[in-house]
Amino acid sequence: MQQRVAERVVHEPSHRPARSRYCAHCGVVNFADAESCRRCRTELLDAPSAHAAPDRAAATSTSRGVGRRLGFIAGAIVLSVFGWSRSLLLTSTPIDAGQRQLVMQAILVLKQNGFSREAAMLGHFANYRATDNWWNTYLGHREAYAATNFPLGVVTLYPRFFSVASDDTERAAILLHEAQHLLGAGEPAALELTWREKHRLGWTADKYGESRVWKNTKEWTTSEVPSLFQCGADVHSDCAM
Repeated sequence: MQQRVAERVVHEPSHRPARSRYCAHCGVVNFADAESCRRCRTELLDAPSAHAAPDRAAATSTSRGVGRRLGFIAGAIVLSVFGWSRSLLLTSTPIDAGQRQLVMQAILVLKQNGFSREAAMLGHFANYRATDNWWNTYLGHREAYAATNFPLGVVTLYPRFFSVASDDTERAAILLHEAQHLLGAGEPAALELTWREKHRLGWTADKYGESRVWKNTKEWTTSEVPSLFQCGADVHSDCAM
């Protein structure tokens, strides 16, 4: 009896389910002997088995998890920048209508002299303030005509910008400097470009050499970019004449 049972077990055909085939095109699981997908009729050529579907689902879930985390981080950054920007505006006062008119006239000078990119930044992306915000107050600054908070586009115009600058051309020179900050340039780069391009504005030594804005700008540029004043026989002349 035991021998016959054993023989029956040995010779009994296996009822293990055949491995099915997974359609990479539509995701349907097909029979192992299927040559094409029963849903989309795509030919099943060396398609992975059904157990690959959970692996793909796991990979998709992981990708979605990473995407959600990146989205959360990006959202947090946007909210932080927005909050910081609002705090700068709430702790300062805007320029008045008369001051804005002077700013627009200076921007027009820039545009008329070929500084279209800078004019666009100053005209459309800058938010002009008449007093320091909390961040400028915290950092402090030397005697300046203006200050820019990059990348927030907040441009503070101090009283000297309106009272000391002699005309629209000098105010345009100051704004040309601030436009470089709006574009991401540091102080040395902004000073250098403004000094090199001053002649395009008509802001030259023969007309403005005795003005306070000219003298201040030359002093700051000499300090930050001394290479611009190492020309001539005395090795101290302006190299950007």
